[in-house]
Amino acid sequence: MNAYDPHDLIRVHGARENNLHEVSVDIPKRKLTVLTGVSGSGKSSLAFGTIAAESQRLINETYPTFVQGFMATMARPDVDALEGITTSIIVDQEPMGANPRSTVGTATDATAMLRVLYSRIAEPNAGGPGAYSFNIPSVTGAGATTVGRNKNAKREKVTFKRTGGMCPNCEGMGRVSDIKLDELYDEHLSLAEGSLKVPGYKTGGWNFRLYSESGLYDPEKPIRDFSESEVHDFLYKEPTRLKIAGINQTYEGLVPRIQRSMLNKDREAMQKSVGEFVDRAVTFIPCPDCGGTRLAQHALDSRINGKNIAELCAMEVRDLAEWIREIEAPNISPLLRALRETLESFVEIGLGYLRLDRPAGSLSGGEAQRTKMIRHLGSALTDVTYVFDEPTAGLHPHDIARMNQLLQDLRDKSNTVLVVEHKPETIAIADHVIDLGPGAGRNGGRIQFEGSLSELRRSDTLTGRHFDDRAELKGSIREPKGFLQIRGANRNNLKDVDVDIPLGVLTAVTGVSGSGKSSLLLEIPRNDTTVFVDQSVIKGSRRSNPATYTGALEPIRKAFAKENGVTPALFSPNSEGACSTCKGAGVIYLDLGMFAGVSIPCEVCEGRRFEESVLDYHFGGKDISQVLQMPVAEAATFFAATGTRVPAAAKILQRLVDVGLGYISLGQPLTTLSGGERQRLKLASHLAEKAELFILDEPTTGLHLADVENLLALLDRLVDAGKTVILIEHHLGVLAHSDHVIDLGPGAGSEGGEIIFTGSPTELLSRPGSLTGKYLAEYIA
Repeated sequence: MNAYDPHDLIRVHGARENNLHEVSVDIPKRKLTVLTGVSGSGKSSLAFGTIAAESQRLINETYPTFVQGFMATMARPDVDALEGITTSIIVDQEPMGANPRSTVGTATDATAMLRVLYSRIAEPNAGGPGAYSFNIPSVTGAGATTVGRNKNAKREKVTFKRTGGMCPNCEGMGRVSDIKLDELYDEHLSLAEGSLKVPGYKTGGWNFRLYSESGLYDPEKPIRDFSESEVHDFLYKEPTRLKIAGINQTYEGLVPRIQRSMLNKDREAMQKSVGEFVDRAVTFIPCPDCGGTRLAQHALDSRINGKNIAELCAMEVRDLAEWIREIEAPNISPLLRALRETLESFVEIGLGYLRLDRPAGSLSGGEAQRTKMIRHLGSALTDVTYVFDEPTAGLHPHDIARMNQLLQDLRDKSNTVLVVEHKPETIAIADHVIDLGPGAGRNGGRIQFEGSLSELRRSDTLTGRHFDDRAELKGSIREPKGFLQIRGANRNNLKDVDVDIPLGVLTAVTGVSGSGKSSLLLEIPRNDTTVFVDQSVIKGSRRSNPATYTGALEPIRKAFAKENGVTPALFSPNSEGACSTCKGAGVIYLDLGMFAGVSIPCEVCEGRRFEESVLDYHFGGKDISQVLQMPVAEAATFFAATGTRVPAAAKILQRLVDVGLGYISLGQPLTTLSGGERQRLKLASHLAEKAELFILDEPTTGLHLADVENLLALLDRLVDAGKTVILIEHHLGVLAHSDHVIDLGPGAGSEGGEIIFTGSPTELLSRPGSLTGKYLAEYIA
């Protein structure tokens, strides 16, 4: 650290967040620092959980107490002292939210700038910027309002002004629900014969009687014989008061009743039978009024150079950037310049294939992270600390160089850039490297190395030893046992793709980001023998952990119960055995009023989550809290040993070891797992299934260079056991190890969607026109 000015450092003293062991380290400001180490070594705990967390907590404390009351409370990181920290901006891979009203354009302010542009120069002008927004209701016309409160009050005419651009029919969603009538009833049967197929409308029940005894049609007549007016009354009649079974009731058509009672409910809150019915009976179609654009007609009628705002948002960003360059409007030149820079940032970052109207929630983790970067590329802020979580995730080698340049550009604007990363291409551009380890979990959390890349290469650390690893092409590849045929695939950007995917081998599907890889795999027919492991977030609260998620806790609880002659519920922190003080959470939240609240270990159970009486029960000399604190690898051995043998638990835990998760503890909250750890946890939970086909979405995400070999060994074991493994992957070592490669491209979006190559990795090396082949040849060399 002698090369850096001591006054130009972020200094960390005694960090203990998660698995960090009294970490003290100096990080140079205005430099690009990469944090390396195996998954679970403590990289994120240092960068995100300590430095970024304390920066954001201190910033929140600058707001008035009243404002702080509306903000998320942040606890002080477990660290002795932090010096020299600056404002931190986190650019992670978390999904951008599932709000259907959020799009790529709204998330980056590109759509907001387009709305201002249209409000200034579009013809005919629809009004202010809000008149072009699908999130603001549109109100037009005239009406009357009452002035005064008595019966002689005067009525005044009021003209309602247009305020927003929301389509009134779909309320700005772009789609409306369409109910399949044949899922509601069997037209060949009468009501009396049980024609209704809706859950809860069983013959004889009250819902059934509402229709069979309405008197509006003959319940003995098959529905297909109803007259036009009877069909209308049965399906669509507006709410009407009728006397049914001697009681005045509100009758309405079956369709609006189903929409009101079922479609407006949260899918997660539905009974299983109702949810399955909704999945069968309801489809969503583009709104017939706005054509799926979400906008009211006045916004669609307003145009610039012949195009309305919806047409611009439906263009690929790279094409939109070209179109905007042709617009000349000197009176709004600053706006046009900002809009052009934003759109060009999309292209620079490799997202030129996106459309502004694409739902933000549909982006992959890597796409979401790069989309978040767009806001910062043109920012005037300097001396900011940017913290990135594996920014190369999901990137083809061709795109990694571009990402590296963007990271360097942020640094060159006098910012501090911290990057948690495994890819050697990005580690190679670091000004400074901090390596954590030596292992993961309890075996990690210590600084192994600080210095330059050349010094890292010479160091005797795990990262240093594996930095220049290169996988070799296999001497022989497996022969297919048959083929999965895909014909005429047109999903998203695929262009009538025909491809045969071999069975019984390891196949890697690759290509630049946006080339159509995920779309192709969605064309593969799936059944009970198919396992699909994607990058979606695991559902679960802080109370969920690997033991509960995989089902390992159930046989463990039963073993404790049998050994001690008590009920299994005692050994669950979410049931009878929970500490009554912290309710099984293990921590107590303290609201400190005007200061930030903190979570502290429960003083009664000392963070163990159980009542003291429960901890008096033992199995193999350990109480249940001690078992949940055990690393998975240790627990797998414990439950496989004579005297403490619990075969069901041992098998599950060994699968976690097989996917490289032996270091995490059984009771570790799922919320503390990284993206790569969560994906491997999902994979482990599926290994017990009698699956024949495994489809994996970038399984190397979050894996250290040294761990990729272990993953490949696991995949080999699956294939050697007669399984078929298909994975989306960019890691060149995985491609080299595959039996078969399918390369899509040549570009992204409209420039992709074609099969560039299918064959062995060796044949790919000499394939002209394949970017993947070019990079693989350089990697092998």
